[in-house]
Amino acid sequence: MRGDYQQLVDEISAALGAPATLEDRDFGLIAFGAHGGDDDVELTMDPVRTRSILQRRSTAAVRAWFEAFGIARAQAPLRIPPDPAAGVFKGRICLPVRHRGVVLGYVWLLDDEHLAGLDLTEPFADPRLAQAMETAARIGALLAAEARAGAELGELLRELLTGRPAGRDAARAALREALGQAGDGPLAVVAVAPWRTAGEGDSDEPGADGSTGSLAGQSGVAALCAVPNALPDGAAALAALIRLRATSTPAPAHTAADRLLRSPRAGGSGVRPLRATAGLGTPRRGLAELPAAWREALAAARAAAAEARLGPVAEWAAIGPYRVLSALPAEAAADPSVLPLLAPAHTELARTAEVFLDCAGQAGRTAAALGIHRQTLYYRLSRVEQLTGLDLDDGEGRLLLHMALKAGRL
Repeated sequence: MRGDYQQLVDEISAALGAPATLEDRDFGLIAFGAHGGDDDVELTMDPVRTRSILQRRSTAAVRAWFEAFGIARAQAPLRIPPDPAAGVFKGRICLPVRHRGVVLGYVWLLDDEHLAGLDLTEPFADPRLAQAMETAARIGALLAAEARAGAELGELLRELLTGRPAGRDAARAALREALGQAGDGPLAVVAVAPWRTAGEGDSDEPGADGSTGSLAGQSGVAALCAVPNALPDGAAALAALIRLRATSTPAPAHTAADRLLRSPRAGGSGVRPLRATAGLGTPRRGLAELPAAWREALAAARAAAAEARLGPVAEWAAIGPYRVLSALPAEAAADPSVLPLLAPAHTELARTAEVFLDCAGQAGRTAAALGIHRQTLYYRLSRVEQLTGLDLDDGEGRLLLHMALKAGRL
């Protein structure tokens, strides 16, 4: 299907005599076309198109500038002026890609001398523009069909990963039939958390939860679904099923995770959106063990959020103690003896204790890591013992404190 998009974009480029770029409604690149061999020049002269092609996504500032002109509601082509402050140094003509009244994407053309005389007030009066709009409608039909197919696969994947045991066997069989031979091959599960779903600032259009459509069409992605209430705070996460060449080579899963993290839906919603992270479960062969792989992937994503050194993409095998801690319920992780240390007023003491324990109780290494004098370190550790009632010379006391501090990060 990706080849179909490229062919249609090339048709628009040929009809209008200008290079065209196709993006989904989240400004993710789907296809781009060159015209007349001048594409290298266009890339050099237009940084927005360069970023879209090389990084497969536009910046938030570019997106905000374009959306301010009503492209998500447009029924006809729009002319959008440049805005150097947003990084848009050349104007654009936007052809909305619609299907049954819903905008599913956009075709972009540089508004240069080639298109200066194009009259957008009566788009179907100019045969070139009429042909381009007809091709855009065919793109919309393809995107809608892809979204429907992706939604069906996503529903099966969600049922397999999180449904009741009685329904998992049927979901597994249906997903295996839909995936064909890929369902028996090496697979990985990726979790992206948090993930903004429909109802969190989005419309109720089909696929608005970001679990289908062009994301599912990315190379290597077999199925996607948003999973509500996946995190302890009730936030949603995204589950992605990735095809691998072998269980020993998870590189395609890392690539997919990196791309999904660039989605505007990654990171949740609200006044202060959280940083999104991704986790990879241990690769499996076939679909039978995917629920366990999903739990691993979600735990790895949470660990990456807790420890910056692990992220933004973490593998289950690399998260160490978080493999155990992520399985604990939140109330079990908050030991009463450690709660006073976790208060905001004692953030520096908690950090000191954690670094001390990370350094295996070696005072010299800890003081160097924190950039403090040893006497300062000893004073802080004594305060930790006073607050918690734990003896840091006792192995069990150290173990309890270390586990509680790490669990607190989750």
